[in-house]
Formats: sequence, structure tokens, C-alpha cells
Amino acid sequence: MQLNWSVKGTLALCALGTAGFAVAQGQALEPWQQAQKTEVWEPVPEVVSAPANGVPSDAIVLFDGSGLSEWESVKGGDAQWTVKDGVLTVLPGKGDIKTKRDFCDVQLHVEWKTPTDVDGMEGQQRNNSGIFFQQKYEIQVLDSYNNATYPNGQAGSVYKQTIPLVNAMRPAGEWQEYDILFTAPRFDGEKLVSHGYVTVIHNGVVVQNHTKILGTTEWIGAPKTIPHGCAPIQLQDHDNFVSFRNIWIREL
Repeated sequence: MQLNWSVKGTLALCALGTAGFAVAQGQALEPWQQAQKTEVWEPVPEVVSAPANGVPSDAIVLFDGSGLSEWESVKGGDAQWTVKDGVLTVLPGKGDIKTKRDFCDVQLHVEWKTPTDVDGMEGQQRNNSGIFFQQKYEIQVLDSYNNATYPNGQAGSVYKQTIPLVNAMRPAGEWQEYDILFTAPRFDGEKLVSHGYVTVIHNGVVVQNHTKILGTTEWIGAPKTIPHGCAPIQLQDHDNFVSFRNIWIREL
């Protein structure tokens, strides 16, 4: 065995020497030899199945219509929202719910729907909710179809921070789709090392494109910088009967 390795080593050195001699003599490498210099063979990406209109095989299913085992109340104890016919609906007054798991960088898919009854509801009162990443950074959920409000508070906004590029709302009563890529902010102790970023695709349309998150979502006042680690996803009870379905997440 030692002899075989020695022979292989000698041959390899000879090959290298020959190549080096060729280069030294001004002989160009063959195209395939040049191409090999920029080939990267590792790591090999994991195989993930992605069925049409389905859930990727490496996703964590947060709600599939069967129950709230992945969720709990922010007040403590079980989540108290309504689950009926595969749909999760806010039960006003029961408070926000959050995932039992903590997350950092993620891809999140959420489908949501607002009621068709909008009599007397205008602006921020027209069936409002929100999706909070790490319980601090909100992507607005609101019936923004023919509903005037401040643009950095309409559906698809980073609430009170960044206006969506366009309004991609479907009418009330129709299911909306969010696909969100969230990069968490990084901290070194109390120091902010890098801001968070978010990309939001609403009904197949990009409405936030790698948008910098300026800090925590604040209803009054400017965003704040609060050091933290990975944390749950939170859905907001804003006293409206907003519904959700088909919620899944991938850790990135």
C-alpha cells in the first residue's frame, strides 16, 4: 500500500511539474484546464422537494389547518384564537399569539384574508393585524383595497417605516399571500453590528426589496435598537376577525 501511494504521489508531482513547465514555456492551458480553476464542488446543496403550490420538504409547518400545537398566547398558556374548517381566525380580545419556537433568518409563507363586512371601517380600522418577526419588526396586515391610509401603514409596509413599492391587494374576502425573506439584525453585546433586512412578495409581486429595518416597530415615536437573539414569530390581535391559513417557515 505504501508503494502504491508513493507511486501515485510521484505521478502527481510529475504531472504538476509538466504543467508548470508548460506554463513556464509559454504554452497555454487547455480550455478545460482553465475552466476547472473556478469549479467549486463542495458543499453539495441538500435536495429539497418543492411541489407546486405545496410546502417545501425542509419547511416547518406552523399551521396546516389542524390545530395550534406550534402556537401559544403571548399572555401565557394556549393560543385562544379560533380554528374552523382549516382556517385560523383572530378572536378579538384574546391577545396576540406567538410561535413556541425561536427563529432568526427565515423564509415565511403566510396566507391571510380580511372579512367582506367593511361598513364604517376606514383606514387603520379596516380589519387590521400584523406579522411580527422576532416579536419586534412588523409587516402590516390590513385591508388596503380601495382604503386610504398613511402608506407606511398599509398592507405590505414595514409598519411606520417603509412604504411598499406597490399596492398588490386583492379585494376583501379573497385570500392574500405573503412570501417573506427576513434577515435578522446582528448584535455584539449591546452594539448593533448589522441591521435586519426584509423582502416581501405580496400575491406574487415584490413590495419590499431587501429593505433595511430601522429598528423595532413603534406606533408612537421612532424605531428603537434593542439587542436580542432569535425570537418567535408573532401574529397580532388588533380586534378584527382576520383569518390565516397555510403558514410555513424555512430557517435560512
